[in-house]
Amino acid sequence: MQASVQALPEVPPARQSPLGAVRNIAVDSYRGLVMLLMMAEVLQLSAVARAFPGNKFWWFLAYHQTHTDWAGCSLHDTIQPGFSFLVGVALPYSIASRLARGGAFKGMFLHALWRSLLLVALGIFLRSMDHTQTYFTFEDTLTQIGLGYPLLFLLGFRPARWQWAALAAVLTGYWLAWALYPAPGPGFDYQAVGVPANWSHHYTGFAAHWNKNSNLGQAFDVWFLNLLPHARPFVANSGGYLTLSFIPTLGTMILGLAAGRWLRAEAPRIPLKRLAAAGAIGIASGLLLHFAGICPIVKRIWTPSWTLFSGGLCFLFLAAFCWIIEMKGYRKWAFPLVVIGMNSIAAYLMAHLFERFIVSSLRIHLGRRVFQVFGLGPEHLLMGGAVLLTYWLMLFWMYRRKLFLKI
Repeated sequence: MQASVQALPEVPPARQSPLGAVRNIAVDSYRGLVMLLMMAEVLQLSAVARAFPGNKFWWFLAYHQTHTDWAGCSLHDTIQPGFSFLVGVALPYSIASRLARGGAFKGMFLHALWRSLLLVALGIFLRSMDHTQTYFTFEDTLTQIGLGYPLLFLLGFRPARWQWAALAAVLTGYWLAWALYPAPGPGFDYQAVGVPANWSHHYTGFAAHWNKNSNLGQAFDVWFLNLLPHARPFVANSGGYLTLSFIPTLGTMILGLAAGRWLRAEAPRIPLKRLAAAGAIGIASGLLLHFAGICPIVKRIWTPSWTLFSGGLCFLFLAAFCWIIEMKGYRKWAFPLVVIGMNSIAAYLMAHLFERFIVSSLRIHLGRRVFQVFGLGPEHLLMGGAVLLTYWLMLFWMYRRKLFLKI
């Protein structure tokens, strides 16, 4: 991990990077939105909604700031796919930049392996903060990206047909492996693997292959994670998250790689119709697989249908940002997002490391009454807003001083 220093204008001009190469501000803005949604967890909208029972406005906001229990999708569920997708979008630009500076494939691939290792290690570090020893788990966003990144990098040097073939192989092979693994029987003890007794999301029939903590990914983790030191034997992840999800997550990154290649190949023109068409196809394909009973859309276990559905959403998000910023030229409004998006690793670390310190400092120096000015209900919202503003000001300070944390 390193802090890089680059010359950067205070307000991003039309697609111009500090090194004189074409830069797509829409990509930075979309990345900024993804990170903003993640950092905005400090607003605790679910707690605010509980303070106003029956209020549909707060319930709606709270729903979209939480992950769905199993099948379905909220706005919050689009964060990890967006982050993964944008890793793929950025790769063609990164490869071209390194080649222009005289980089060789061997050195670049070794750097990709090093980056992968750092991402995996950083994800494990962040997940271990509330434990008494290193907590070896591999479902963190950074870890999932890191596990698939070397393969993504190799695909970045291959023709587009390789990329689509790899996507088909990844999603079809992963689906087939789950479909062939025995589904839980009628007497399966779900409570023994951490599934609540009142869990209402059990599938029957063929779709039961994708039930919580009774699937191929769960079996793999019971074997694999217990090879590593733990305070107690691993039984199940309470959220249903899995190590093997990095495989279909690679599919999400491949979709991003396709988008990045289109953007870079057709610059300065924006391939808006192609992005929109890809988005529509992805969403329709995922929904078809879900409602046909072939593969449910479940983010927590990153089913192949989720890869297609969420990838389609990512294409549409990217298309919308490109249309507004690059084609219509409305750029100034996106500046707060660019500040976040150009320092996404720093933003990710802030959200995981600094929240308690900032909250404690605000309470010490301002007291709690400041955040209770509208009553106890909105207290979490006001406190979270202050924390979120602090995050942004820290990132803005780094932006002004041209400090960008990269791996």
